[in-house]
Amino acid sequence: MLVSRPGPAHHPIMIASANLAEVAALVGDPARANMLAALMDGRALTASELAFMARVTPQTASAHLSKLTESHLLTVAKQGRHRYFKLASPLVGRMLEGIMAVAAIEAPKRHRPASPKDAALRQARTCYDHLAGRVGVALADALTHEGHVVLSEDGGTVTDSGAGFFRSIGIDLDADRPRQRCFCRPCLDWSERRPHLAGALGAALAATAFERGWIERLRDTRAVAVTRPGETAMTDLFGPLMAAAFFPAEN
Repeated sequence: MLVSRPGPAHHPIMIASANLAEVAALVGDPARANMLAALMDGRALTASELAFMARVTPQTASAHLSKLTESHLLTVAKQGRHRYFKLASPLVGRMLEGIMAVAAIEAPKRHRPASPKDAALRQARTCYDHLAGRVGVALADALTHEGHVVLSEDGGTVTDSGAGFFRSIGIDLDADRPRQRCFCRPCLDWSERRPHLAGALGAALAATAFERGWIERLRDTRAVAVTRPGETAMTDLFGPLMAAAFFPAEN
């Protein structure tokens, strides 16, 4: 008895490869890459704001945004006369941060003079909804050093001491543990080439830092600035490993 098999055009590997090529083509366009990077702080932006960041006309931006939305990389919500675009999910943010890490570590180096915006991004930024850069990596280092979290290559665990510590700063671990999202995991930082803390716990820590005024957003970038009160509070809470991130990086 003959068993029918899917033809070459329908082979699962070929379908997956085609999907990979489609997503790569979408992300690979410079204008769309700039738009996606601008949305990596988890906020929603209008088409006009994204056109400005991508340095394209509103008409061109509209065409790019339609493609990204139709491919489920972005979602759109209407509010009044405006439409707001954001990354479709944390998974998309992880993909973009992963591409940036590969580009920073594995791709051939290209000479490009560093700008103040580059320095700000490397110091502290949001990676979707958690902290990245020197400050984000230092936070992960401090929590690991104090035994509050244990990070492996692809996962993380909050210890008993960590549970008590996070409760003491107002983070409810049960409330911040959504069923459809990894709770605690490392995320390779493209600028530091070491992990920062991601997942729901990383998002809760970033939200706490914003709410308490430890960090504040900078205009037209996903870089964030640590405030003076933030430096003091974070040093007191997280210790000397955290404090080291507030000094200028060595060249």
